[in-house]
Amino acid sequence: MCSSHCGQVGLGAHTDLDLVTILYQNEVNGLGVQSSSTGEWIDCIPSKDSFIVIIGESLHAWLNGRLKATYHRVMLSGDKPRYSVGLFTVPKAGYMIKAPEELVDEAHPMLYKPFDYAELYSMRFDASNEGRYTESGLKGYCV
Repeated sequence: MCSSHCGQVGLGAHTDLDLVTILYQNEVNGLGVQSSSTGEWIDCIPSKDSFIVIIGESLHAWLNGRLKATYHRVMLSGDKPRYSVGLFTVPKAGYMIKAPEELVDEAHPMLYKPFDYAELYSMRFDASNEGRYTESGLKGYCV
């Protein structure tokens, strides 16, 4: 578990807006994920030849909440440089993300209105827009 002794913030806590992020990092750890049940931070220590898959907010919406977007951060410590390579999967502009009918029923009402990823992205990262300061850009835009 990670506590304040883990170092300084390299990348603040957030969820990704995309569908899926695939990460590969050198052997310098620092990635932490937050448990959705306890709120505790868990250090992610992958093996040398593994990739880390992070669920984004758009996939969370597309699957009507069946998978949760991964709240994560990077904490830096030690004197070795940390490198990571990320592959971010994003829908093309104009594609509407909407939960399929099979995933929406009385027990599972639609959580988010349909949205265009490019418009959500623009809202989240437009410096003049207050929406970029919300914990979840998706909730601010699509609820």
